[in-house]
Amino acid sequence: MIPASLLRKLRAKLGADAVRTAPAELDAAAGDKWFAARRPDMVVFPASTAEVSAVMKLAHAAGAPVTTRGAGYGYVGGCVPERGGIVLSTARMNRILEINERDFVARVQSAVITGTLQDRARKKSLLYPPDPASLRDCSIGGNIATNAGGPRCLKYGVTRNYVLGLEVVLADGTIVRLGGRTHKNKTGFDLIGMFVGSEGLLGIVTEATLRLLPNPPARAVLSAGFSSMRAAARAIQAVFRCGYLPAAMEVADRFTLEAARARMPEANVPPGNAHVLIELDGQTASVKSETRDLMRVLQEAGATKVDTALDEAACDRLWNLRRSFSNSLRATVLIKLNEDIVVPRGRLVDLIDFARGLEKESGFPIACFGHAGDGNIHVNVMAANYDDPKVHAAVESVLDRLFEKVLEWGGAITGEHGIGLAKLRWWPDALSDENRALHATIKRALDPCGLLNPGKFV
Repeated sequence: MIPASLLRKLRAKLGADAVRTAPAELDAAAGDKWFAARRPDMVVFPASTAEVSAVMKLAHAAGAPVTTRGAGYGYVGGCVPERGGIVLSTARMNRILEINERDFVARVQSAVITGTLQDRARKKSLLYPPDPASLRDCSIGGNIATNAGGPRCLKYGVTRNYVLGLEVVLADGTIVRLGGRTHKNKTGFDLIGMFVGSEGLLGIVTEATLRLLPNPPARAVLSAGFSSMRAAARAIQAVFRCGYLPAAMEVADRFTLEAARARMPEANVPPGNAHVLIELDGQTASVKSETRDLMRVLQEAGATKVDTALDEAACDRLWNLRRSFSNSLRATVLIKLNEDIVVPRGRLVDLIDFARGLEKESGFPIACFGHAGDGNIHVNVMAANYDDPKVHAAVESVLDRLFEKVLEWGGAITGEHGIGLAKLRWWPDALSDENRALHATIKRALDPCGLLNPGKFV
């Protein structure tokens, strides 16, 4: 329990409206898009870095745990306040402070929605490339916490590649400013890289300076159907062998496509048991030429049908199918266990074959879709009656097998969602004893009392 004196001090510092204890508001801050939830003792809504610092100084003095919450769109329970205490919501820190066309940077507070930043940058002919599927709902702070990616990371990289500077509040309330607005900076350790992907365990990001790129004037999308995932994988390899690096290259299997057909009969789902979506961007003439060439490559690789789009509205229509996959799978009424594993690119066919084997052995449908270009495939175990202890145990057994094989291949148990609570079970297998000890050393140095996001992987 949080002492009443801390509640009084926080209300005196932030104002009564910024410190909430009503049951409905505590419940709203108890979880994210995963299955776990834990009601905190209070939710605080600081409006500035100085107020975040004040909260942490008071929490540190009282020994109160603090879990930072952005938009709450994580998929692994990363913002679940596992040990109660304070949930620190960044919701009021949602301003785009600057978009600078000369320096190619944006300065934003941590609660800015990713899609909003992209829209504002595009109006100035600039591009912020990271594009998680939830870009209309997730926040920049959450993207930084998990090093989020998305389809475009094939060509452009992940969130870490676009963070030039950070303002971070440490566990004791100290404010540190890292990096700046230059596109190169090798002064000291890469402390920015340490905080990106740290899942709120090392500090609270309150502001970020982000790298922007020129917005390509043209884009195109190709949507192709294939008879099987093996045929789709051959087509993907053929694209790379021909020397192309698309902005995005996505793949989906039969179960995923059937779910989309059932939920969205009007959607332009190509015939076949596998789907490949490719996006190109660049100058108008080169994009048109590459679209024609890639259409031929896909047809020669056995595509059952290839649709192309060259204008924004038509491109978005083809992307709407890909962005609908998660909701289509949820509409099957089965519980969707989304595992964002990563395998080396050359293991794509092996992963699909292994998933099909797990499906036959376990009886659980397994839907695979995701970022084929970089090996980050979302393997979704679909289960009925997941609350049944026997079903839950059977699903965990399937996931044990999946993660064991992925690690055996030199892959990773998460590519963009993070460890959170959902993957704690496999954290000891994912890294060596020495690596995990190094994580613990860094955590102790920055948060010796273990107040930030306790109960997670360190």
